[in-house]
Amino acid sequence: MTEHYPSDDHAGERSLLVAAAYVILRRGDEVLLQLREGTGYRDGHWALLAGHVDPGESVHEAAVREAYEEAGVTIDPADLRPLTALHRFERGGPQVEQRLDAIFEVTRWSGEAGLQEADKAAEMGWFPLDDLPEPTVPHERDVLDLLAAGRPVPPVISLPL
Repeated sequence: MTEHYPSDDHAGERSLLVAAAYVILRRGDEVLLQLREGTGYRDGHWALLAGHVDPGESVHEAAVREAYEEAGVTIDPADLRPLTALHRFERGGPQVEQRLDAIFEVTRWSGEAGLQEADKAAEMGWFPLDDLPEPTVPHERDVLDLLAAGRPVPPVISLPL
């Protein structure tokens, strides 16, 4: 059941929250990355499978959709292991943007992973966690470095934009 909330007279004073879903597709100690191109954001950087959560969509649905759209793999939502929530923020100004990235780790899927969106990525490949290509999107690299070091990934990580 959807609950409707009364209008908010203070909406103009609140932050804009942008939600995204990220998928760390793992094959042993390797992760699948794509080289961003033509997106206008971090082009020339290696990146995880990821994208914004569409209106009316859950982060789980977005993760499954993005993995299929970007790599052609089908993931059962039950195989999405929540790894961390990455809260990225900036301070100052009346309309501040914040990002909340749900990062999932996946070790089971069907289909052969391969580049599906040649207009958004130049390459796609498997890379050892301890030898990632440069440059990798910085906030994604922070999480991958924790995995590579065998350190626990905190359930929530906050980083400035």
